[in-house]
Amino acid sequence: MTLSTKPLSNRIAVVFDFDDTLVPDTVDALLSSLDIDSLEFRKNKIRPFINEGWDKILARFYALISESKRQGNKITQEYLAKFGQNLAPFDGVNQMFDRLRHSAHKINPKVEVEFYLITSGMVEIARHNCISPYFKAIWGCEFFYGEHGGIEFVKKIVTHTEKTRYIFQLAKGIEGHQDDGQMFVYRDVPPEELHIPLTQVIYVGDGESDIPCFSLMHQEQGTAIALYKDSTPEEWGRELSITQSQRVANLAPVDYSENSELMHSLTLAVESICKQISLQQLSVGE
Repeated sequence: MTLSTKPLSNRIAVVFDFDDTLVPDTVDALLSSLDIDSLEFRKNKIRPFINEGWDKILARFYALISESKRQGNKITQEYLAKFGQNLAPFDGVNQMFDRLRHSAHKINPKVEVEFYLITSGMVEIARHNCISPYFKAIWGCEFFYGEHGGIEFVKKIVTHTEKTRYIFQLAKGIEGHQDDGQMFVYRDVPPEELHIPLTQVIYVGDGESDIPCFSLMHQEQGTAIALYKDSTPEEWGRELSITQSQRVANLAPVDYSENSELMHSLTLAVESICKQISLQQLSVGE
């Protein structure tokens, strides 16, 4: 790096939401495994708490904890782990990671593509899913387990807004549970000390929980790709009341097959950043 050029990072971060982005909704699937109708449960067990002013995430988990206790502490850490192992990702997800790394390598062999997962859902499920080894770090909500093994209380919550905290965390190169008290002061960190600048972050999500991350990507000139499943692009934007600062680079159907629009978008995003990195490498003689 010279005084005239930007600090160089040979890394790209591709950050994913989990539920309805890489796998089907885990709450619905978990309820189904307990022989519970998910629509009725959401309407009769979760919605009343939300109507009383509860946070949506806490309302969902409190209802699940109550149901687990009603069924004799059925939802245990072991139950969630086994459920995560048996939960199938969307078609093509398993192949997507290597495809993106291969695309980057063709443009610039020195670029590393790192994958991260940030969920407002149950991290125990994500950690035991078959795709978990692909991620450099996985963050999400965690349970405390009682003396009988069942879920007893929420130990850690990752709110929609707090998802952005972990994007700052990965930018600084902090993978685990460390908290240096400076997660949100990204601009105060010398650029040459960043693990990955936010301009080299691609965020992929499907809905309401991802809106703060969409805004952050818009603000920091990163790349946001949004997914829709059972609606049109126009309906997706109206349902979430997307504002100008939350607009995304691309909106694609949830389809990770090799020639899909989504894979084309992800590949273009990775290759575009690779070319920017290559331009910077020319300046420093790498």
